[in-house]
Amino acid sequence: MNEFIAQLFFLLIVGIATYLLAKRIKSIRKNILLGRPIDRHDRKPERWRTMLLVAFGQKKMFKRMIPAVLHLLIYIGFIVINLEVLEFILDGLFGTHRLFAPFLGDFYTFLINIFEFLAVGVIVSCVMFLWRRNVLKIRRFQAQELTTWPKLDANIILITEIVLMLAILTMNASDQILQDRPEADYTNTGRLIFSAVLIPLLDGLNTSTLIVVERFAWWFHIIGIFAFAIYITYSKHLHIFMAFPNTYYSKLEPQGKMENMPAIANEVQIMLGKQPEEANASAEEIGRFGAKDVNDLAWTDLMGAYACTECGRCTAECPANQTGKKLSPRKIMMDTRDRVEEVGIQLEKGEQGKDDGKTLLDHYITRGEINACTTCQACVEACPVNINPLSIILQLRRYVAMEEAQSPASWNAMFSNIENNFAPWKFSPADRFRWADELSNEVESKKEKL
Repeated sequence: MNEFIAQLFFLLIVGIATYLLAKRIKSIRKNILLGRPIDRHDRKPERWRTMLLVAFGQKKMFKRMIPAVLHLLIYIGFIVINLEVLEFILDGLFGTHRLFAPFLGDFYTFLINIFEFLAVGVIVSCVMFLWRRNVLKIRRFQAQELTTWPKLDANIILITEIVLMLAILTMNASDQILQDRPEADYTNTGRLIFSAVLIPLLDGLNTSTLIVVERFAWWFHIIGIFAFAIYITYSKHLHIFMAFPNTYYSKLEPQGKMENMPAIANEVQIMLGKQPEEANASAEEIGRFGAKDVNDLAWTDLMGAYACTECGRCTAECPANQTGKKLSPRKIMMDTRDRVEEVGIQLEKGEQGKDDGKTLLDHYITRGEINACTTCQACVEACPVNINPLSIILQLRRYVAMEEAQSPASWNAMFSNIENNFAPWKFSPADRFRWADELSNEVESKKEKL
């Protein structure tokens, strides 16, 4: 009877967790699709290769070796230890205990020892990350955009991972003791190396108390896993999942190549007497040049906002930020995510959504920030999951320039010179190479004097 009640309780937990997770995933998908459509389904073999190297293979993480190794331990632990969670779920559904142990024998012992090794690796890595964030106070974790919640969020995740790993080790340690007590009737798993360290702490407990400890650790871990899965969909750690689609749909062209606006490019082609590249683009109604709010951005930009790890590598590499400017590429992505979440929540409630009187530009991201960008691509190159903050910055700047004509005066002068003189400087195209003639004459004069 007790086992039947436990199974029903487990099914209830699974059902609630599945419902909440599915609801949140649906909400995130709907928010991402608020962005304008863009085709990123070309060059599929190259996209798969990019995803495997960057998201799965952690290629760009290894530009900084120490955090890369620590992150790799957590990453591998997250993937491999979840294989053990499969046994947890099946045990919960069928009312069994150590379902795979009788079938795998010694290989089961080997697997659990591997899991425990990774669990210890996760604990060590999380402790080191907590130390780096809260004691060493690494500079990129102390920026203004990392307010109370982002800092607390990172610490909650790290502490939760430590506690969940300790729950596994505690469960295995008490399980090993119970295997040597005939009255408990526990399945033999063989000797487990790492959890054996905890056995002296538990060996003095009587059998009934040990069963309570073992069962509590089991339930704590599985409920913790479900709660963790739901929580990270509201956290920066959503990148655990979003890194894969974000790298798959990331830009494959050379990073220095900026995307032209088709309608404008076609008009220029016509003015130059050339055939437009996209014949229908000029005939289409143009809603807005550039972007003012999240619905003006491409859906890939919004997905990048959800994939942001808030690691700050982009901001640490940004030359504008290093010289004291307001620009922080990490803040650009965090602001974009905050705005699309705000719009999504309002739409779910049947409220105004993007017509609430706020916009991404001005209410979240200031003009001083976007004007400080040098478009050097350092932030794009630094991001470990191929997020492109520059795409958002450029689209916001295009709106300011083309819809409001409010670019800085020095920029407008440069634009005017480029339009009229084909160069940023105010001189006639006919005089473009006069400096070369003057330099040549000066060189000839010096030769004559010698």
